Amino acid sequence: QVQLVESGGGLVQPGGSLSLSCATSGIIFNIYNLAWYRQAPGRQRELVAMSLGDGNFEYADSAKGRFVISRDSRKQTVNLQMDSLQSEDTAVYYCNAEYRPYKAFANPTEYWGKGTLVTVSS
Repeated sequence: QVQLVESGGGLVQPGGSLSLSCATSGIIFNIYNLAWYRQAPGRQRELVAMSLGDGNFEYADSAKGRFVISRDSRKQTVNLQMDSLQSEDTAVYYCNAEYRPYKAFANPTEYWGKGTLVTVSS
């Protein structure tokens, strides 16, 4: 059974930092793309950052220079370090695991965590 469990959300002041972690189980960790998405109230879910199974990374423009995604194969976790947080970063952050053997593969297998709330406010 696949499980993705996020932790580390909370309330932080503007300009502050927060570190999210997602514990995974039930997947072949090293071949999955692991990502963080977020969904703010009234908005669609959007990609924040992705750690690809081939070792590459992708970041949303809003995350570049502020957020860093990392994966720990020993602990089977994917982490998101968020610095210089602003009010517009307030959202529920979701962990995602996707198996896509090649980029154009039409039917990837993917799993989602239940999310963790990040609130940036003074």
